[in-house]
Amino acid sequence: MITIGLIREGKTPADNRVALTPTQCKWIEKNHPGVRVKVQSAPGRCFSDAEYRRAGLEVVPDVVDADVLLGIKEVPVTQLVAGKTYLFFSHTKKKQPHNRKLLQTVLERKIRLVDYECLLHDDGQRIIGFGFFAGIVGAHNGMMVYGQRTGTFRLGRVHEHRTFRKLMHTYFGLLLPNVKIAVTGSGRVAHGALEIMNLMQIREVEKEEFLEREFSYPVYVHLKGSELYERADGTSYSRTDFHSNPKGYVSAFKPYTKAADILMNGVYWDTDVPRLFEEEDVKDPAFRIQVIADVTDDTGGSVPINLGDQSIEDPVYGVDRQTLEKTAPYVPGSVDVMAVGNLPNELPRDASRYFGEQLLKYVLPDLLRGGSTIISRATIAEGGHLTEGFQYLQEYVAGED
Repeated sequence: MITIGLIREGKTPADNRVALTPTQCKWIEKNHPGVRVKVQSAPGRCFSDAEYRRAGLEVVPDVVDADVLLGIKEVPVTQLVAGKTYLFFSHTKKKQPHNRKLLQTVLERKIRLVDYECLLHDDGQRIIGFGFFAGIVGAHNGMMVYGQRTGTFRLGRVHEHRTFRKLMHTYFGLLLPNVKIAVTGSGRVAHGALEIMNLMQIREVEKEEFLEREFSYPVYVHLKGSELYERADGTSYSRTDFHSNPKGYVSAFKPYTKAADILMNGVYWDTDVPRLFEEEDVKDPAFRIQVIADVTDDTGGSVPINLGDQSIEDPVYGVDRQTLEKTAPYVPGSVDVMAVGNLPNELPRDASRYFGEQLLKYVLPDLLRGGSTIISRATIAEGGHLTEGFQYLQEYVAGED
């Protein structure tokens, strides 16, 4: 018998998403007779304790006796149970300083840590994540901010609607100005943003048109890797080479800063990847972008004027174009930045259902069989040691980086 425990989210502010919905838990017990699912009581979860009980699940004060513990965000170090297998987003693979203690504790307590972010198909594509709904909410919020800034239309908040289906109904009859939008990225985040572009009936145009023309209706351009980056030596872009050697590339996005009104940013960023533009570009009078929805939300990352996270309740701030300092939103002479790290929490039930489906299809079977190459590649630590693929984190753990 294997027991899976759904843990209560302990990070502040608490996340309201969950790895498995009540229906999905019930499906697991029905289709895997040797598996039991226990749910830790959590008053703020998007699916209530009562919904799990109605599905026949045991809801208990704690799940420390479970074999595998599933969460969403980082587990507070005081709540980590020694010797267990955990699956959650640890946010340690990029050596994030604020989570150093988390990884140190995982190693001290000989926890097996499987990071959702590191679960990859053989071709390197992410298996599970909330990116699609982050893109949905981020694109909506970006349009909402532009409407507020310009006074040309009004959109309400996503979390006012219980489901994505109900949110879609708010776009019927929406009249938009002739705004120009650049959507960057090729993953789930970008696909979520494109879904909103299409639901709002914003027309896609080719990049040459976008750069050279003005339109009498709203348009967007979708920019993937080959349109965003070019080799510094002038040779052709190669996706494989870019991912293995990002330092050999420079950004090709700068012309779009003079053509776009809104940037919907969905690119994956790491420290070696070129930024889309530089801080000094913002000071250029030709810099046209008024609103940036930085959905991937890396502080000082691909969007250098991302000055840090905002909350769902207060998602936007301004950045003064000359001083580059944070201001109130919608101030003349500033660029409005929407940067929120937990955007899917505005549509938590839809996002959780989508996440759980991928978990059931691609991860759970391997996990129940005892492991696989996919699970091994995503295991950051086990038995008190960093695994082979994560030895590069050794100095980070030791505080020497």
